[in-house]
Amino acid sequence: MTQEQIKSAVEKFEALIREQDARSEAIKQQGDFVDYDKLDKLTIGICGGDGIGPIITKEAARVLKFILDDEVKNGKIEFRYIDGLTIENRVACNKAIPDDVLEELKKCPVILKGPTTTPQAGDPWPNIESANVAMRKALDLFANVRPVKIPEQNIDWTFFRENTEGAYAVGSKGINVTDDLSLDFVVTTTEGSQRIARLAYEYARRNGKDRVSIIQKANVIKTTDGKFLKLCKEIGKEYPEITTDEWYIDITTAKLIDEKRRHDFKVFVLPNLYGDIITDEAAEFQGGVGTAGSANIGKKYAMFEAIHGSAPRMIKEGRGAYADPCSMLRAAVMLLSHIGRQAEADKLEKALDICMITEKKISITGRPDGCTCEEFGNYVMETLKSL
Repeated sequence: MTQEQIKSAVEKFEALIREQDARSEAIKQQGDFVDYDKLDKLTIGICGGDGIGPIITKEAARVLKFILDDEVKNGKIEFRYIDGLTIENRVACNKAIPDDVLEELKKCPVILKGPTTTPQAGDPWPNIESANVAMRKALDLFANVRPVKIPEQNIDWTFFRENTEGAYAVGSKGINVTDDLSLDFVVTTTEGSQRIARLAYEYARRNGKDRVSIIQKANVIKTTDGKFLKLCKEIGKEYPEITTDEWYIDITTAKLIDEKRRHDFKVFVLPNLYGDIITDEAAEFQGGVGTAGSANIGKKYAMFEAIHGSAPRMIKEGRGAYADPCSMLRAAVMLLSHIGRQAEADKLEKALDICMITEKKISITGRPDGCTCEEFGNYVMETLKSL
């Protein structure tokens, strides 16, 4: 390794440090959460993404409009459709989110977003950042909230994944020091850790949950995971009625499939990468990632999405019409709850439980032997009418 290579790497590292320090300072300047009840009109952005994204997002939006019909008609709520988040357009602009698309997104306090394709090694696409990661950072959606609930198995989990830091914060800005040495970085800030911890504990208190589990690998990743663990535990002391425990990420993945222990878990708080992995595992318990939605919460914006990818192969094989909208519909439940329409959220959740589990008159298979995405949406709306 030459001195010039070391110098170049150090310069890049310094730029990252300055960038993340500025972000940390910006967090300190934020105000309170937006109060949707005080808005004259709530604009909900509908951004389809790519692959099967536009198909399943359109269907979820159709069901949302059905539920919120009265408020749409009286002008209290409007839906704004935002195009341009396809992989082709992002590559053409060489940006994770094109500037004009981001400008439109920022006009919408609440966003329902379809899956987007993220380039990886071996793809024909250039190495642009994940649109999801970019959106979370641009709108400061610091909390990714994913519920998994299966009453018959005594599973009622809610995951609070830190959404803007950790291994994903600068995931596209690693350094190839030489042909033989590459480095990536993990980012943990005091403000970022404290606010995700407090959101998790506040949720636990409001919803009568008596345990918060801090997931990390602080015995090995001593600096960043160690900081996250320490700060979360400090926040936990402010909630004496709630039991705080700590688990390493590897044993947590094992205990989630341990029938004797998994019911002990209630609320999880965890760094970005671990949260991404373990929530996919957890989603399998309720039927897979195609059945699960997630919320991305910030103080000014909130974005709701499926937790699965854009399934480009389905489009390539001409099966897009048979894409499963259940994940986006679950995300719509979370959206309704977040904007204060809890009765409507409960009603949609009940309808989905009927259509997906207890009644299941028609099934989505992703192929012509099952129903189409639109047919399933019709089924859900017919069920809503009967409730």
